[in-house]
Amino acid sequence: MEQRTIVHCDLDTFFVSVERLLNSSLVGKPVLIGGSSDRGVVASCSYEARRFGVHSAMPMRLARQLCPEAILVRGDHDLYSKYSNIVTEIIEGEVPLVEKASIDEHYLDMTGMDRFFGTWKLTRQLRSRIIRETGLPISFGLSINKTVSKIATGEAKPCGERKVDDGTEKLFLAPLSIRKIPGIGEKTYPLLRNMGISKIHTLQQMEVRTMERVLGENGVNIWKKANGIDTSPVVPFHEQKSMSKETTFMQDTIDMDILKKTMLSMVDELAFDLRKDNKLTSCITLKIRYSNFDTHTMQTKVPFTASERVISEKVMALFKKLYSRRMLIRLIGVKFSNLITGCYQADLFDDSLEDLNLSLAMDKIRLRYGTAAIMRGFALPEIEKVEV
Repeated sequence: MEQRTIVHCDLDTFFVSVERLLNSSLVGKPVLIGGSSDRGVVASCSYEARRFGVHSAMPMRLARQLCPEAILVRGDHDLYSKYSNIVTEIIEGEVPLVEKASIDEHYLDMTGMDRFFGTWKLTRQLRSRIIRETGLPISFGLSINKTVSKIATGEAKPCGERKVDDGTEKLFLAPLSIRKIPGIGEKTYPLLRNMGISKIHTLQQMEVRTMERVLGENGVNIWKKANGIDTSPVVPFHEQKSMSKETTFMQDTIDMDILKKTMLSMVDELAFDLRKDNKLTSCITLKIRYSNFDTHTMQTKVPFTASERVISEKVMALFKKLYSRRMLIRLIGVKFSNLITGCYQADLFDDSLEDLNLSLAMDKIRLRYGTAAIMRGFALPEIEKVEV
């Protein structure tokens, strides 16, 4: 079997870099991208701000305390999506198999492309083209699998490139912190540190059964990644084109409360499905069928998201535009399309920590007890009053 060649690329401090393209006075200065309120969180920050201990997803209030001289920029979803799509188009024009992991990350399967030209040479040429045509800094990592390539990209930053030759994966990973391994988060890291594990080398020396006893299946996955083992494929983002839900009412209705609750409940369930399946959407469609069976749809583009709040606002805006006939409604539906594989990136420009924590808590309950185990207040059915 032919050895795989996988490239991971990541646009460095993407939101900040886009803002600097439009405003050169931001170059070289500490910059925070995110909501301006104290309840907001940091969506992105420049390397200059990171020197003060600031990082993404940090409460904005704390970030401004750590770096009071930082320049705060509100952020523009549409602008960032535009530049992300430009980069994606360039990559897809050069590489046959591409997975868009997030708004600023891509995986490229370049297996077999070195038959006439060296893969590393092609990768460097592609990186140079992206920088030249967009003005955005980007880092690349190349190896035989997704995990090692992603870690290599992190080691190449800022705006660098790193190649890990076949057979040297364990040697490359060994001296690095266990924090570098994808999947080791805020809960797993302290647990491993309490076991005396700080470097990947220590994980490599452990028995896989020990990791399984401590962390279950996730422990096995972490052990494999520490040893440079990852067979997960590069999945093109058109693998799943859409997901949707529709509701046909028992009786045609014009009750705005019922219609609103129905739409928002569907959004809630679909957004959960997105995060569960590690998907993001950038196109939302609303469908209305009237009592006379006339059917109308309207859609809108959004930056890639899986946030109920962001999507709910768009769905309600679509409804206000689409529903104009004042006729009884028979069916209503919501559809998410243009899906990509990618971890949920909350709307850090507007979401508060409470919003993020609420979604996370609800997801955990649903994964354990089922989708219907918990719902937001707007989705609760009306309680009928009983005379006593």
